[in-house]
Amino acid sequence: MNKIFEKERKSDGTSMKRGQVHIYTGNGKGKTTAAFGLAIRALMAGKKVFIGQFVKSMKYNETRITEFIDNISIEQFGCGCMLDRKPNENDRSEAKKGMIKCSQELASGESDVVILDEINIALHMGLLGADEVLEALKHRSEKVEVVLTGRYAPQSLIDYADLVTDMQEVKHYYTTKSLISRNGIDK
Repeated sequence: MNKIFEKERKSDGTSMKRGQVHIYTGNGKGKTTAAFGLAIRALMAGKKVFIGQFVKSMKYNETRITEFIDNISIEQFGCGCMLDRKPNENDRSEAKKGMIKCSQELASGESDVVILDEINIALHMGLLGADEVLEALKHRSEKVEVVLTGRYAPQSLIDYADLVTDMQEVKHYYTTKSLISRNGIDK
């Protein structure tokens, strides 16, 4: 057996079995895509994955993964696009419902990986408070790996996280070529 996999502890003595908290944020493309990539990696290693999508209600192509792979569950907690409107009580209610469900998933340890997709947008829009998310993270099962996505990650979550990736847009064909979302590539 490979010696890397035989080790139970890292050189600093902390358990390799402790789940870490990842944040994928920034104004660049690919935060949800990176989270789904990690989900596929985990699934192929025999792990169970739960994805809670905040703000979103449209069935993007990546959500179809549940039709092909077992051990993954995806739930959406949104009422549609809020780019052209202010959040309403239904938006807040869905976000609260999502936070309750995700908190339960985090605490139960039934899933090895829990992804809170666009949670940072829900926070930015005032649908939830960062303290609610921090509380859920602090009370999660030790083994659960967590990914939080979305622009505008609050500093309190950045400080708490173990890994933070800030995806920055350098150039995007939406603006340079006026391309709309393409099926199978952008949605």
